Amino acid sequence: MKQKPSNAFIAASWICLLAGTVSYCVGLWNATMQLNEKGYYFVVLMYGLFSAVSLQKAVRDQLEGIKVTAIYYGISWFSTGLSLLLLIVGLWNANLARSEKGFYGMSFMLCLFAAIAVQKNIRDAQFAEVTEGHPEI
Repeated sequence: MKQKPSNAFIAASWICLLAGTVSYCVGLWNATMQLNEKGYYFVVLMYGLFSAVSLQKAVRDQLEGIKVTAIYYGISWFSTGLSLLLLIVGLWNANLARSEKGFYGMSFMLCLFAAIAVQKNIRDAQFAEVTEGHPEI
């Protein structure tokens, strides 16, 4: 992509990332679960965000012909899947109302999707700046 993402898409991506992350964390803060459970769900969120961005980068690098080792590519997929599995297992076994489980699941997925979109926008904007004035790239 040689064109910078629109400001509206950039803003929407950041707003979604912030809304999902803040909602998830406020939900944890106000939850009646033990501190170790809150820590578990927070770490799962951070792990999920990191692994989703890492996976997006690995997939995009491959599509652009940038060398990505098979082990890194595989670990990125495995980590993203594992973060989802850890959230599902944690929520399945949690003593929470179904609505709370749904809230954590949906805010988690919003965070992952938004993190991928933010990473994509940053990368597209940087690429657009580098190629500006160089149509041959």
